[in-house]
Amino acid sequence: MQILWGTLMSAIGIFMLVCGTLKTEFIVYRLLVARSRIALGEGDAVHRFYQLVGIILIVLGILWALGMIWKQ
Repeated sequence: MQILWGTLMSAIGIFMLVCGTLKTEFIVYRLLVARSRIALGEGDAVHRFYQLVGIILIVLGILWALGMIWKQ
C-alpha cells in the first residue's frame, strides 16, 4: 500500500512542479495560487513556492514508496 501512496504523492509533486514552472492556467492550480497570493503577495514568489513544494513532495513520495519513511 505504501507504494501506491508514495507514487500518488510523487505525482502530486510533479503536478505542482510542472504547473509552477509553466505558470499554467489549469483551474486547480489557479485556485491554489489565488489562496497563496493572500500570504505570499503578488509576483513570482507564489510560483517559486509551488516549485519548491513540488520538489519536496516528489522526494518524500519516492522515499515513502521505497519504504524508507512512514513504515507501518
